[in-house]
Amino acid sequence: MKRLFIWMFGRPVGTWSVARNGTHTFQYDETWLASGDSFPISLSIPLGKGVIEGFYIHDFFDNLLPDSEAIRNHMRTGFQAKSLAAFDLLHEVGRDAVGSMQILPEGELPSTGEITGRVIDEHEIAQTLRGLTQLTPVESVPVDEFRISLAGAQEKTALLNYQGQWMVPHGSTPTTHILKVPLGSFGPLGIDMSSSVENEYLCAKLTKALGIAVAECEIEQFEEIPTLVVTRFDRRWSEGGKQVIRIPQEDFCQVTKTSSADKYESDGGPGIQTIMSILQGSQNASEDRLTFFSAQLLFWLLAAPDGHAKNFSIFLGSGGRYMLAPLYDIISAYPVLGSGRKQIHPRRLKMAMALQGENEWDTILPRHFVEMGRKYGLDVPTIFQDLAGRIPVAVEAVSNELSPDFPQSVSEPIFEGLIKQGRVLERFTG
Repeated sequence: MKRLFIWMFGRPVGTWSVARNGTHTFQYDETWLASGDSFPISLSIPLGKGVIEGFYIHDFFDNLLPDSEAIRNHMRTGFQAKSLAAFDLLHEVGRDAVGSMQILPEGELPSTGEITGRVIDEHEIAQTLRGLTQLTPVESVPVDEFRISLAGAQEKTALLNYQGQWMVPHGSTPTTHILKVPLGSFGPLGIDMSSSVENEYLCAKLTKALGIAVAECEIEQFEEIPTLVVTRFDRRWSEGGKQVIRIPQEDFCQVTKTSSADKYESDGGPGIQTIMSILQGSQNASEDRLTFFSAQLLFWLLAAPDGHAKNFSIFLGSGGRYMLAPLYDIISAYPVLGSGRKQIHPRRLKMAMALQGENEWDTILPRHFVEMGRKYGLDVPTIFQDLAGRIPVAVEAVSNELSPDFPQSVSEPIFEGLIKQGRVLERFTG
């Protein structure tokens, strides 16, 4: 029997065990259950005495890791993990998982709150990022450094920014920022996503300007590497600025017992109806359901096809409370739409979640949103008018903020596509 121990806020929460026959189980710690402010590690793993068994326990923890097998191989080599199994990888990198959990081997205690780490300069950060783009082993990284797990398909790492300096946190000291590098060629068609950093930055700024909460981000240059630096919304500073506090969080694959391999609705993952139903139980149900529905409309406006279950999360609170987290990982397909080489034909672009059975971007119409929204009592025409009315102002404001060297090959198609789709909404509402 192999075991890893789950901690939050310096307190033992439970034990994840894997039997020799491969059975995964989780059991909450009695002291956690007895406390007045406890909450489950996931809505799919409710509080209770006794052993909880099922392969979804594996899927919950597996969802803390990158989707890409190549990136997992990179991690296994760099950290000398026993295998690519989620348990073995998180044995090495679970000290700074997404949300508030720290996943530790037996006998290892969580961080005390004291910030410890090593200051690094631009050159060393660039070396690390260069290694990500090449997916080369990080054998030179000391054994107590870069012990983090980050889900998703994109090459990225995380660092601590403390008192204006970038640091590699030691042990289980939290990171505060995620650093993403350009995607390069992507998918079987070799789609050119070399400007993914600028693309995601622009989409985030537009999302914020349109009034939808989104993860804060900026572009920084580390030597020759343009990097998207994302402020982690599952971290916040204590009042005195001396400690980094982890915020409990999980994505909707974890909420719904879904493997990361099935994150798209077409692969069996949750769709709009499932997530809207879950958000009905949110402490901000009306606001969260409106935000989630507006996000689907936003993704259509931006031709952003990657709004799958792993790209929506909730914050967890005591007493079973939860609420929708800000949006993140939004990338527009407009810069690569076309019929040429390394482009996506508009008819082949599919959205992550379907509306009224439609998931092909160029066949989804405003009426599909109206029909879907009617099920949830939403005034969709008013939502159309609100978003469409904000688009010209948002585009102008964001455009004025862009640096002179921002690639027009990214900004022009995104601005033009957003404005064009906004006019479709305006014509529909009259």
